[in-house]
Amino acid sequence: MLWIEKYRPGTLDMIAGQEPAVRQLSSFARSGTVPHLILTGPHGTGKSSAIECFAKEVYRENWELNTTIIQTADIFQQGKAFLEQDERYAHLYQKNQSLVSNFKYILKWYASLRPLDAEYKILVFEDAHALTRDAQQALRRIMEQTSSTCRFVLTTTNPSAIIPAIASRCLPLFFSPIGTSVMLGSLRKVMEREQPGARSCSEDDLELIAQAAAGDMRRALLLLQVATETGRCQDLLGVAQSESATVAVSAINALKGGDTRGAVRRLESLMIDSGLSGTEVIMELRTIIQREFNHPALAIALADAEYRMRHANSEFIQMGALTTGIQEIFT
Repeated sequence: MLWIEKYRPGTLDMIAGQEPAVRQLSSFARSGTVPHLILTGPHGTGKSSAIECFAKEVYRENWELNTTIIQTADIFQQGKAFLEQDERYAHLYQKNQSLVSNFKYILKWYASLRPLDAEYKILVFEDAHALTRDAQQALRRIMEQTSSTCRFVLTTTNPSAIIPAIASRCLPLFFSPIGTSVMLGSLRKVMEREQPGARSCSEDDLELIAQAAAGDMRRALLLLQVATETGRCQDLLGVAQSESATVAVSAINALKGGDTRGAVRRLESLMIDSGLSGTEVIMELRTIIQREFNHPALAIALADAEYRMRHANSEFIQMGALTTGIQEIFT
């Protein structure tokens, strides 16, 4: 069994490193009322788990009946073929209608279902940044029409992709990357349960895993399971380096060679082709820069860029400014 499923949080107080968001959700669960929500943050920080735990706390044994999870990335990346084949949507799929029309019809159908023994039900949109603008406009109208019986929850790694008309109707909750000390504590607990008294991974190995995971608890558990089952922790950084990290390395190398335009194109491709948010690209750059340079000026440039990124309308403009700033430091 995969450890990411085995050690998935079952209650809100089991979610590590997200105290402000958990405190807010716990308050909503106790009061029985909740506004529309946008949960933002990098992958593997507990967004989906938090909503599942919240639903369990509010609805108890009826949580699955009162919670509908819509995988928007699957719908808008695979298109009508996905709707036709998925058993959740096949009976609602209309072959002669467009993808957006089908999405709107499906959404209305689910929103019209009465909650079971509750005042409202929850509709969750995973990877909400995958929603097209037309789909978001349709969602906005349905939010207005069904707000008395439905609460809408959007999870995303890229909040700037959500149109203002929806964002203004939702309370934002931010899930930050898991801190190293919190992650190490969780990994030690897992190791103690899996291998009590005899660890195949040393404390240095666990620190290496936490570094490779870069704030992603799901990734950390996967790496820990691989290291434990294979007995090899030495090659984890190589195993953990994703395609996006490889592109980020090539962008850094381009900046070192004075090719600012090439570096910008590479980083923008991560946002356009790979679907990463601006802050996720900065995380990839930070991991590489900390490992290979550890320069104070670079750390400051990344921190300033991340702050501006969270308060800017265009992530592409801020990415260009960051790239130019890094190139100036190298020269």
